[in-house]
Amino acid sequence: MKAKGQSLKPGILEGIRVLDLSRMLSGPYATMLLADHGAEVIKIESAEGDSSRRSGPFKDNDIKRDWSGYFISLNRNKKSISLDLKNAEDLVFLKKLIEISDVLVENFRPGVMKRLGLSFDEVSKVNPRIVYGSISGFGSEIFGESPYKNWPSYDVVAQAMGGLISLTGYDEKTPLKVGPGIADIFSGSLLSFGLLASILKSRDTGRAQFVEVAMYDAIISMCERAIYQYDFNKLIPKPEGNGHPLLAPFGIYNAKDGFIAIGIVEDSYWNVLKKIIGFDDLLNDLKYGTIALRAKNRNELNKQINLWTKEFRKKELVNLLGGKVPFGPVNNVREIFEDKHIRERNMILEIEQPFGEAKKWKVAGNPVKFQDFHSSNLTPPTLGEHKELYANNLHSIKSNKPSYPFQPEKKDYQCKLTFMSHENRLFEFYASSFTWLRSKETFLICSLEKSKFMSIENSVRAVKFHFLKLTTRKDAYKKAIARLNIKLSEKSISEVSLTYTQFDILITVKT
Repeated sequence: MKAKGQSLKPGILEGIRVLDLSRMLSGPYATMLLADHGAEVIKIESAEGDSSRRSGPFKDNDIKRDWSGYFISLNRNKKSISLDLKNAEDLVFLKKLIEISDVLVENFRPGVMKRLGLSFDEVSKVNPRIVYGSISGFGSEIFGESPYKNWPSYDVVAQAMGGLISLTGYDEKTPLKVGPGIADIFSGSLLSFGLLASILKSRDTGRAQFVEVAMYDAIISMCERAIYQYDFNKLIPKPEGNGHPLLAPFGIYNAKDGFIAIGIVEDSYWNVLKKIIGFDDLLNDLKYGTIALRAKNRNELNKQINLWTKEFRKKELVNLLGGKVPFGPVNNVREIFEDKHIRERNMILEIEQPFGEAKKWKVAGNPVKFQDFHSSNLTPPTLGEHKELYANNLHSIKSNKPSYPFQPEKKDYQCKLTFMSHENRLFEFYASSFTWLRSKETFLICSLEKSKFMSIENSVRAVKFHFLKLTTRKDAYKKAIARLNIKLSEKSISEVSLTYTQFDILITVKT
């Protein structure tokens, strides 16, 4: 995905290495989001491979049935290693990969990873800064022990238990599952957020982090409206069909050749819509004058809206309503393929097939965009394709552990501040304390007694920071300290920030 007229940098997540032990949809979706944007995702598969490889559908020219659409869509831009995790030699190899990786992702039932010797506790011993991401139906006991923790769960189970199905459909007698695997996809999306947040914290602290998403929890979060509705009015929300319990007109309406969506929330949009429609009873009827009144009379109002919309084709309604009120046609997938928006925003990726001169595969693109950064659409891996690559180069692959300049600590060093006046007089003080602040840049913050500084503050033009070892023992960081002292020598007073507290002055300088 390349923005027009731009020369893009590599993916924004370049330098993050992910071991993906997940399969099917939820975990692979989370790691796909990362791989698309440059993370090195190594898919760890059994000898049979991810079961999605066999799930179909298949293209007619794929005679061996090796390339399932299910697998291709979720595993582009990844590498594959086939391992038997019950085999001691393969387990040792995996642990060597763990040592040089940032993230491990799994979506097995709780207990499986522990039986394999790959629980968070065991993995964090191998790599003390690993981010360990887990998706399961009901989570682990770490965040609260679920009575269902050992139940297997797939998308339909999470949709059911999380309340989504109870809110979907036309009435209580005909419950309806949401079409796409939304429990898996939403859980995967949440996990990708959790992984990136944990990477930031792990790189800051050097400590491992466990991040978990339970699919049941994810759907509860998605159905947030039902939670507060029940709390506020003690009513159990029921299916509303294509409508909305609190808003109108809001939902799906007939056109001559299909359906369209209208979502009126604000009065300003309602005033525009009723003028476009032009029905006298809509223009003048007070029972539709506020959001609350429209919601109360939504059944009658929706019927009137539908009487108007069904007189037009979808393209005609696009011309009448598009850009004026919240509106959109109900698209089928063919119409999505033909939509200019989809082409312009690269929301259908074309992926090279690994055989012949066949047309490219087409899969859904990544909705997350980063200005100035490239994202990828590389062919997904064959089963075990990259085992030899990693096996032969394991010792030369660099750890992704970030290297920061040495930062002395208070228990080992003291910091002397030398202030220079406009007359080149020198005033030396020792900081009562110092600390380091690391965000996009690194800052040294020194505390100095206010009384010591206030007598000279008006005459100071520059300051020099100098670190000294507290003990006489050999300093293993002598060269690093020397470089730091040179870097912090003679800073203009305009280059530092002075913050006055009740007793101290905080002197902050960028390093």
